[in-house]
Amino acid sequence: QVHLVESGGGLVQPGDSLKLSCAASERTWLTHAMGWFRQAPGTEREFVAGIDWNGGTTYFADSVKGRFSISRDYANMVYLEMDSLKPEDTAVYYCAADPSGQLSTEIRRYDSWGQGTQVTVSS
Repeated sequence: QVHLVESGGGLVQPGDSLKLSCAASERTWLTHAMGWFRQAPGTEREFVAGIDWNGGTTYFADSVKGRFSISRDYANMVYLEMDSLKPEDTAVYYCAADPSGQLSTEIRRYDSWGQGTQVTVSS
């Protein structure tokens, strides 16, 4: 498994932007696909965005398509850039690693998870 640490969450107003970061501790992370998930109170954890092992393929949930972007670099970091934030984006955001290297929206494919970072969108 890969140790992951998220950062960058906070309180913002509707329409604002925020950039989340996820740092991986192991070089084996380079062969993993990465995903961002979120969980709001009283709801199940849901897929938000994913990127395959070499960054060539990305995929987004319909609810964030066109507003969020995902990227990764070779300094063991993956990012989630969020624009035009809405109150319904409020949740704890988690990054996760899938050792298959192939992009997936399925939670069960991810075997490493960060502790989460809170994003609150409110006026």
